[in-house]
Amino acid sequence: MKILGKYYKQFFLRGLVAMGFGPIVLAIVYLILGITGVAEAISVYEMALGIITITALAFLCGGITVVYQIEEMAISKAITLHGIIIYIAYAVVYLTNDWLAEGTAPFLIFTAIFIVGYLLVWLIIYFVTKRGTKKLNIGLKNKAE
Repeated sequence: MKILGKYYKQFFLRGLVAMGFGPIVLAIVYLILGITGVAEAISVYEMALGIITITALAFLCGGITVVYQIEEMAISKAITLHGIIIYIAYAVVYLTNDWLAEGTAPFLIFTAIFIVGYLLVWLIIYFVTKRGTKKLNIGLKNKAE
């Protein structure tokens, strides 16, 4: 039970760090929408809802990375769990803020974009980690000789 306490604390701390970035990202998105003429004005309600939901999303996204610290969990299971939780959280935020049009097609497009984006991020992480590991191994081999 003590181990779980460590993960809850890490979840909370990581979430607190990440949630500061949510409103910044939202502000940038709103600025881009304003500059491009897509959105000229939003209500106080829409702004407040956006800030609250994006802050909560950022907290969850930051906190849920703790699954990668759980040694008892296989990396494939951690990636799957992380992806499912993040997908559900994004879908809820998009639907809550009416950022996703109603209907099956928009939801399927959102899902496809999410999956492609998630896989792309993991491919980048994989190759960067692989390259870093290779450099580290070469350095260790040279040091041992």
